Amino acid sequence: MLRDLLRHDFPGREYNIEGYPDERFLQLVEANKPDQVTLVPDDPAQGTSDHGWDITANRAVLKDVISRLHAGGMRVSIFIDPDPALPALAKSVGADRVEIYTGPYGGASVPADISFEFDKVVATGKAAAAAGVDLNAGHDLTRANLPPLVSALPNLKEVSIGHSIVADALTFGLSETVRLFRQSIGHS
Repeated sequence: MLRDLLRHDFPGREYNIEGYPDERFLQLVEANKPDQVTLVPDDPAQGTSDHGWDITANRAVLKDVISRLHAGGMRVSIFIDPDPALPALAKSVGADRVEIYTGPYGGASVPADISFEFDKVVATGKAAAAAGVDLNAGHDLTRANLPPLVSALPNLKEVSIGHSIVADALTFGLSETVRLFRQSIGHS
């Protein structure tokens, strides 16, 4: 139903399915043909992502899964930790994009920690551009901490901000929250 809604009522909008690439998940994405599949390394029973792929340890699995998804015409993003060495490794297994795990940045509250985590995310985003992979980011991003990332990373294609949107929507309503997020990053 979601696929049909997106394809018919919102043409031109991207459809992304994110999950752990077990056989059940792979069959789901092959049946639904999203524009993008984001591979996360988490146990399927885990509530949310809290780390990126160990690409070296999972190289063979990632290459096989990415090849299978590419054969189905889907773009593939893999979830990575903020480490500038990882985008080139992601490219080496066939990933089209990386999604940087921004939880430590989003969860930091002390200015020195915020700066340290921000710098890691930005260095990783710049490394993605140098490696020739597109860039996504996500986890604990808000109207306050998203604008600096958008400004520092012109190659940032998309962000995952679902939790913050839902939390803000409880106060402002969904339409106003979307407007506030767009305004925070300079879009009207």
